[in-house]
Amino acid sequence: MSQDPWLQNYDATCRLAQEIAENIHERNRQQRTGGNPAKINMTLRASLQKLKQNIAQLKEGLLRASSSRRIMQSEADRRQNLIDDLLTREKQLNSTFKGDIAEPEPSRSTLMAGGAGLSGGVAANPWLVNESEETRGLTFGEIKQQQQRIIEAQDAGLDALAAVISRQKIMGQEIGNELDEQNEIIDDLAHLVDKTDDRIRNETRRVKLVETKSASCGEPALFASWFSIMDQSRPVI
Repeated sequence: MSQDPWLQNYDATCRLAQEIAENIHERNRQQRTGGNPAKINMTLRASLQKLKQNIAQLKEGLLRASSSRRIMQSEADRRQNLIDDLLTREKQLNSTFKGDIAEPEPSRSTLMAGGAGLSGGVAANPWLVNESEETRGLTFGEIKQQQQRIIEAQDAGLDALAAVISRQKIMGQEIGNELDEQNEIIDDLAHLVDKTDDRIRNETRRVKLVETKSASCGEPALFASWFSIMDQSRPVI
């Protein structure tokens, strides 16, 4: 599974910001030691402009992904927080480059694992970002693999949730079909009941007619009428 292009651009932008921070640190070192930082200043101006463009592209990409619902709202919020952090860091880098604020003093909490303290007499870079316990001591490739495993686990969870929802949908459709069949059976039964009611009412009228005739004509007429009704109601073969 390939990484999300937005996350790839974000990683590249973070690396660019890191490179700018290191170059500012080197520029300041040259200034302190009497060197000529003109060349590195030109590089820094171009890099800061590129950083600004990259952040704008990240904002535009997030807006497109969020509006088209290609990512969940929680992921959109997380990415917005990442962009906000980059914007804050861009302002700090610009201010430090222009000399508006001083370069932060080195501290253990701002150093990467393996970079705390001095190495060969060169001061550690105070712009290096903090590391979490989960990534401390890992290489960039190992961090990317860790992120990939997390993304794959999230995708697997989403696939499982989609499978559950699909099964529930199928069960709902089957229940609906069963209800339709039951309704058809009920309709058939109601139709049969109506026909039976009609036949009972007809036979009741005939019996009353026979009783009426028997009262006026006597018993022979009763039997004659009764056989006549039986002949009429006898099914035709």
